[in-house]
Amino acid sequence: MSNLASNSTNVANQSAFYLNTKNTWLLPDGVVDLLSTEAVKQETLRYQLTRILISHGYEFISPPMIEYTESLLGYASEDVKLQTFKIIDQLTGRLMGVRADITPQIARIDARLHNNQDTSNPSKSISRYCYAGHVIYTMPKGLFGSRTPLQLGAEIFGTDSLASEVELLDVLFTLLDSTDVIARSHIDIGHVAIFQQLCQLASVPTHLQEKLIELYANKALPELKLLTSKMSQFGELANDFYVLGEAGNDLQKLRERLSTQAKHDAIIAKALSDLTYLVRYLEDHWDANVSVDVTGLGYHYHTGVVFNVYVADESLPLIRGGRFSNHFHHEVDNTDAVRSGVGFSCELNRWQNHIQVHEQPFTVVPYSHVQTILHVPNHPDAPALKQAIDSLRQEGHRVMIALDETDEPEQTTHRLQVANGVWYLEHLAEN
Repeated sequence: MSNLASNSTNVANQSAFYLNTKNTWLLPDGVVDLLSTEAVKQETLRYQLTRILISHGYEFISPPMIEYTESLLGYASEDVKLQTFKIIDQLTGRLMGVRADITPQIARIDARLHNNQDTSNPSKSISRYCYAGHVIYTMPKGLFGSRTPLQLGAEIFGTDSLASEVELLDVLFTLLDSTDVIARSHIDIGHVAIFQQLCQLASVPTHLQEKLIELYANKALPELKLLTSKMSQFGELANDFYVLGEAGNDLQKLRERLSTQAKHDAIIAKALSDLTYLVRYLEDHWDANVSVDVTGLGYHYHTGVVFNVYVADESLPLIRGGRFSNHFHHEVDNTDAVRSGVGFSCELNRWQNHIQVHEQPFTVVPYSHVQTILHVPNHPDAPALKQAIDSLRQEGHRVMIALDETDEPEQTTHRLQVANGVWYLEHLAEN
């Protein structure tokens, strides 16, 4: 090929490259850039909430974005597995996952920490953790949901006492209160052990459990009535599954309508008692808007109390939480162990939509002062100017030193000026 032809080909390739890069600013659905105001709001919120969690005794930890799928998805729910991007590790050829939820990582860390303890009962030591980090979803949650949300949460491991639910809900409402959203929020609370124990008592097969869960989720009472009417092989417990759907938002009504066998079951009785206590506690201590739903909060991952917090009129919960069990192998004595846990998580990119962050004053040191004072060696006014800049920054101003005459951003609110040797702020009129 001649040099001319070669040069023509290179030019054509370069042109094609530049044509292709015209659209590189386009991002996938559910992926957005956070610019100045929103980015500052998110970082301010993250810092504020994590500081509160740390002040309540929660240990802040930061797991990695990627792990081998064996550890990342070992005990993850099916929903989390579907939301997880899988990639190949170029170093080992093994399959890795990009985390879609941080809770399984916290469970892995807790299990590893307690594996290293030479104790006959590792499940008894109580641990508290908190975290804040980005997760990646294969599909957005909701119509306009983010696929790269910033997730924040807290977990308590090592106790199944109701006191841990109370503590966690107290911490959660402290976070809500710190951002002034309690008045616009309500919490929906339930207990999956009621349904699970009914299935255990009646020996309900898995496929039928899945069908019941689907009908509960869709609030399909006529279909639920029809299905339970065909479950005569389960005796008086058959109607309990309908009662759970029909009266699951009224604890008193639910107690009255359950069968005698269900009423006297210790696990169901405790679940109803715990729910009653938590509802009263939240109403009395936080003046919370509380609703109950023992059928609509999911059954695959949690094992006990579950809750969702909604803010304003959003259809998706802002915060999800509940009790779960973390199974792991204890290497010291070669036994299987279970750590009971309770926790919650939320997406800060959604939380920030419900808060206001006061804009910091933006002050510019005009280039004329930079030229005539800061750039002049040993200028007598330079120390006073530097002190004025430092003081403003300590007071919360964003102070920028101009690099040329045109260096004054649109968000500038003040200029630092001097008169008779005294530095003062010139307030700029709003456009």
